[in-house]
Amino acid sequence: MVHSTQQIYTPPKHFVSAATIVINVQKEILLIKGPSRGWEMPGGIVEEGESLKDAAVRETKEESGIDIEVLKFCGIFQNVNKSICNTLFLAKPIGGELTTSSESLEVGFYPIEKALEMVTVGNFKQRIEYCLDNSKHPFYIEF
Repeated sequence: MVHSTQQIYTPPKHFVSAATIVINVQKEILLIKGPSRGWEMPGGIVEEGESLKDAAVRETKEESGIDIEVLKFCGIFQNVNKSICNTLFLAKPIGGELTTSSESLEVGFYPIEKALEMVTVGNFKQRIEYCLDNSKHPFYIEF
């Protein structure tokens, strides 16, 4: 009997998400209140065969009811231990109606200062601040 010591290669598992900082003409930010993390920007996992930008548009629509136009790619926050890459985009609303979903208990546009106070999870506040600061684009933050 021949024993093989060859290992079967399994590709690493990474999660890629796309989130949007949506700013309206009144300079307010779109936030959703999720069931577990509280107030945050809309976003979620990129599906197979989907572009980052398309995922950002789809997730924003699903979670908030708002149609957006992506204006620019801002940067990436990488959670090294959990193998998650969070890509962040700046966008503007172009239609739709504010609507809650299974992923959002409340949705709304809030003045930037107020929005930053409402967002309390992890480094989500920092993500918004980096997206709003053009001098930091593009950024890559490991945590």
